[in-house]
Amino acid sequence: MAKKFLTLNIGASTIELAEYEAGSKGSLTLINYGTATLSAPLDGGNAETILAPALLEIVRERGIRPGRVAMSIAGQMAFQRFAAIPMAGGEEKFEQMVRYEIEQNIPFPIDEMVCDRQVVGDTENGDKSVLVVAAKIDQVEELTNAVASAGFTPELVDVAPLALTNAVRHGHPDDGSCAVLLDIGAKTTSLVIVEGDKLYNRSIPVAGNAISKEIAAALGCTPEEADQLKLERGYVSLGGVTEDEDEVSDRISKVCRAVLTRLNAEISRSINFYRSQQGGSAPSVLYLTGGSALLPQIDTFFAESLGIEVVFFNPFETIGIGSKVDASALEADGAVIASTAGLAIHQAGLAKFAINLLPPSLIEARQEKARIPYIIAAGLALVGALVLVMLGINHETEVVVAQRDAVQGKVESLANFDRKVKAAQDKLTADIEESESLRKLLASRSSAAQRVNAVRSSLVPGMWIEKWDEGRISIRYWKDRVKSDGGKTVGELVVDKLKGKPGVERESVRIADMSMIGKDAQIAQVTIEVKFK
Repeated sequence: MAKKFLTLNIGASTIELAEYEAGSKGSLTLINYGTATLSAPLDGGNAETILAPALLEIVRERGIRPGRVAMSIAGQMAFQRFAAIPMAGGEEKFEQMVRYEIEQNIPFPIDEMVCDRQVVGDTENGDKSVLVVAAKIDQVEELTNAVASAGFTPELVDVAPLALTNAVRHGHPDDGSCAVLLDIGAKTTSLVIVEGDKLYNRSIPVAGNAISKEIAAALGCTPEEADQLKLERGYVSLGGVTEDEDEVSDRISKVCRAVLTRLNAEISRSINFYRSQQGGSAPSVLYLTGGSALLPQIDTFFAESLGIEVVFFNPFETIGIGSKVDASALEADGAVIASTAGLAIHQAGLAKFAINLLPPSLIEARQEKARIPYIIAAGLALVGALVLVMLGINHETEVVVAQRDAVQGKVESLANFDRKVKAAQDKLTADIEESESLRKLLASRSSAAQRVNAVRSSLVPGMWIEKWDEGRISIRYWKDRVKSDGGKTVGELVVDKLKGKPGVERESVRIADMSMIGKDAQIAQVTIEVKFK
């Protein structure tokens, strides 16, 4: 029977749950996945009320059965550091030096932290290069408790940047060159530079929310309206004298460029720091991923700004796709669920960086659960021994009675434990039923975003949504930048993709109008009619 892995990535505004199957010779196949938008940002104390309903929404919509799960937390929740530590003095001395390194570089008492370390290679001086990762126990426990309340059992807690790095290394074997991984999320951008055994990681507080905030300020609208405008009309201006004839789209594109220019400056600063402080090489490629990395022309912007090759990272070039997975939907979602691929690689024992920040309380609970069968077996063995004594030595009745009473006490203790387990299961069932009404409310709020994603993922690169009026969607593109393919017009390519999206009434999709706009007819517009289920 093939082994299956459940993986969960917890972001600032979304979560992604995926199920993978391990095959022969280390192969992996994605067999199911789902994403959900959190109803509010995760903030200390609200994980169970925010995270658990979103997780249950995916479970019900995608039919994923809860079980043991590997989860990843955001990079800004963890402290990551490389240290050069000599092996002189044996293993015990080595561990003491690792602990000292943690205490010196983490701004919290070590007793409040969950820590893990991994030796990843040797330094030029012959010392061991050690990756040390730590996070606050209470913050990690809040997330693992919320996941457990939805019926899952956390067994591995990774850090998203490391999970993504493992996914990149799995898809692009280490050839010694230097690569940059840029995961642009909602609140932060995780930057990882990897080169052989070297790893540099940094969280940059410039990401999707910053773009939405600037759009809201520029247009005088609410943050929610700014988010919608970013999805529908956002793209990255490439500078120069060219301007969009639509004033709103033009302002949005320039806002996107301004925010990404700040991000680009931080990226350049990080690369320079890595090269000067860690003796690293100049990067040859940048891998883009994350929900906010889907802005049109963002790859061209970074390629021109940094002067290196930019590639949209797709872990499913080397990971198989199951028959039940919608391949067309995965084209847009691949960058979003890339961290789950890294978690599956970790679970399969194929990860270069294998860190586990599972809280001590969960480790103890898992060990206690593992001991229960042995306790029951010991009790049954004792009962059997007493029966033999009673049959063989009738004259020692008093001794047998005393031993029988002791066994009955143990059996009653085990029965009490069993009742507690059943009570906990009943409470979990009641909590799940109580969350059903909240799930339905959250599901109704996600339909609009799902429709936008269906249309956005159907666009040819370089196109943008100009207007959305009921069932009519006007799409524009620069006539000289977006080309037809295979004898079909650009509009027909979009219609073909849109017909295959979930939630779209296939027969309703058609081209209503095509026209040219602007001076010298440089911009083409296609109006498409579509009905959603």
